[in-house]
Amino acid sequence: MLVEFHASGNASSVPDKIRSEQIIASDVQPGARLLSMELNRILSVCLAVAVAVEFAPIGAVAGTAADGTVATQVTSKRGAPWSVQTTPARVVNGTPLLLLVTPPAALKSLSGTWLGHDLVFDRTTGKSWLVLAGVSLETKPGSYPLKVDAVTTAGKQIHFAQNLRVSLAKYPMVQLTVSKQFTAPSPEQQEKIKADQAVKQEAFSHVSPEREWTSSFAPPVSAEISDVFGTRRIFNGVTKSVHQGLDYRVPSSTLVVAVNRGTVILARPLYFEGNCVVIDHGQGLLSLYLHLSELKVKEGDLVERGALIGLSGATGRATGPHLHLAVRWQGVYLNPAVLLRLQVPDTESSSARTQ
Repeated sequence: MLVEFHASGNASSVPDKIRSEQIIASDVQPGARLLSMELNRILSVCLAVAVAVEFAPIGAVAGTAADGTVATQVTSKRGAPWSVQTTPARVVNGTPLLLLVTPPAALKSLSGTWLGHDLVFDRTTGKSWLVLAGVSLETKPGSYPLKVDAVTTAGKQIHFAQNLRVSLAKYPMVQLTVSKQFTAPSPEQQEKIKADQAVKQEAFSHVSPEREWTSSFAPPVSAEISDVFGTRRIFNGVTKSVHQGLDYRVPSSTLVVAVNRGTVILARPLYFEGNCVVIDHGQGLLSLYLHLSELKVKEGDLVERGALIGLSGATGRATGPHLHLAVRWQGVYLNPAVLLRLQVPDTESSSARTQ
């Protein structure tokens, strides 16, 4: 007796060959009938499993490692294994994260989308592919599909999807008192603010599509943190903004360095930001350094991680000397403290940049 099956989504599409085997089994001798019944039972189980694999959501088994990563072993509908690791393990609104994907075959390229953002993966020195991604502060808790498209070394296109969960972060609130000109600017000051916005939008619109940053990120100063990312800021009794950066408690004229390799796309005084430096690290990733007393770089400069870019101060809207560090990725601001803690594995492209 020939036994075979083909996975399908409903009983009406079970192949005629399977039904014919079940019919033939009823016409044989009693001993043979028992054997046929057992084979049909096994066949039914196999068919049920095959249908579940074909049509159920992709299955996954997850576990959290000691270093804070969460690894997900995923099996595609054809049984080929994918592995997805996220760092940090708990992904919340406002956080940057690393996505490390290990595909079932050797690849030429790997790209994808998540939360409406395009992702271009770099091959690591092993078999995995790495990308830096992020979640905006406004993203609501829930599961969001990571969709991946790949081309194998044999030229075959393969696809993969897996939901990644975003949890809700709890951010603090702080009340501040500042000069009235920063909460109720005059018409002349409003014109300056409007002009500054145009300058920033022009700079943000010309970021490099290629990745320039390498390895892990370094803090811009060695100092205590005075205000964290995500703080709801109430100026003179009125909620004006959410703190979209990280403040370091440093005296004026403290050396400020670049958190990673990149190109300076903005280095000038602005109304709110004071003396400001913006570095383009590629693929939509920017770092911003605000309230500087002096600028030590100019627009167009290529800087390495740890290079001097300015001196801290209290220019712009500031209650005192400090450094404000912000991280912007594809138009959304992310928590710099998390970015600075990420342990970034080497990739082939980053290795080539450092040689």
